[in-house]
Amino acid sequence: MFELDFTASIRHLTVAFVPLMLGIILHEVAHGWMALRRGDATAAMLGRLTLNPFPHIDPLGLFVFVITSLSGSFVFGWAKPVPINPRNFKHLVKDTMLVSAAGPGCNFLLAVAFALLLRFLLVIFPVETWGHDAIWIFFFLMFRSGILINLSLAWINLLPIPPLDGSKILWGLLPPSLSYHYMRLERYGMLILILMLATGMLGTILLPLVRGSFNGIVSLILPIEYATL
Repeated sequence: MFELDFTASIRHLTVAFVPLMLGIILHEVAHGWMALRRGDATAAMLGRLTLNPFPHIDPLGLFVFVITSLSGSFVFGWAKPVPINPRNFKHLVKDTMLVSAAGPGCNFLLAVAFALLLRFLLVIFPVETWGHDAIWIFFFLMFRSGILINLSLAWINLLPIPPLDGSKILWGLLPPSLSYHYMRLERYGMLILILMLATGMLGTILLPLVRGSFNGIVSLILPIEYATL
């Protein structure tokens, strides 16, 4: 039983590795790229606009990814946040919102890209012929995981909890008198997330969002038998 569980955990880790690494790295690159477009070259000057994973790796985020993958629970991880200097923005509020939205937006695009790859796999290598092939199964699971993982990354980062991206978008929409007090919650943001995770509230909020967006994307791209989660 232990050997079976360990084998399944390693398979889960290998299937999730590429989608999650792409998701968290491109998420940060998207922030830096949008910041560059809005006048802040800080991330570019520090070499963070690269697909090389090493400048982006956060040891704790990588450790969390390995643990959640091996445990078979909700797969999660994070990269080092790209450095942003809002003083370089021409329009502080608008540009901050655009930079914050770029990361989750990139994850939504990656989810669509993985759905297209899955569609390509099913068309070129039909399940009726290839469904028992180990390599086919690996890529099927990886592409499917790519959709789910990137949707999860997008939605969790859009939560309006400082310092997540969603909080900076909401900050830009609030009146100045409220936005200042709202962003002061940032010191408690990690504690709030831990409590939400421990109580199951995080899953309760994210699951309908991930399921709904997954079903919406794949229903447009994949055959009907794969269009529900």
